[in-house]
Amino acid sequence: MPETGKKEKIKVLFLCTGNACRSQMAEGWARHLKSDVIEADSGGVWPVGVSSRAIQVMAEAGIDISSQTSDHVNDFLAIDFDYVITLCDNARERCPIFSGKAKLIHKPFEDPTFVMGSTDAIMAAFRQTREQIKTFVETLPESLKDNA
Repeated sequence: MPETGKKEKIKVLFLCTGNACRSQMAEGWARHLKSDVIEADSGGVWPVGVSSRAIQVMAEAGIDISSQTSDHVNDFLAIDFDYVITLCDNARERCPIFSGKAKLIHKPFEDPTFVMGSTDAIMAAFRQTREQIKTFVETLPESLKDNA
């Protein structure tokens, strides 16, 4: 007999180009802040491995993403996601069609991996992106319904 009042988690795929930084951070925040209502994954249209700087800045916030993997979006095509959230224009343009009920949401964030300058400037960009993504994830899942 099913439990009454227990909601099924929504399935969300966070997608960016390399599945190295932004989508990894989003997956980490969703698992940390919203694991009671969201089942999160992340992928890339051209996965390049998880960024060591992303791992570092998430660890500073108390979240360990070091065991997350950089996966190709095609690895997720058979999963019936509720939402696929593209975090950059490139991912939106190259996102495959997901069958089923998946709603595509576009919420772009600047890619800190392209910031040039000192280590301090680069890390500041990673921290800024981390905080922007945290702010977005804190609005989930309610804000998804507004954007669908």
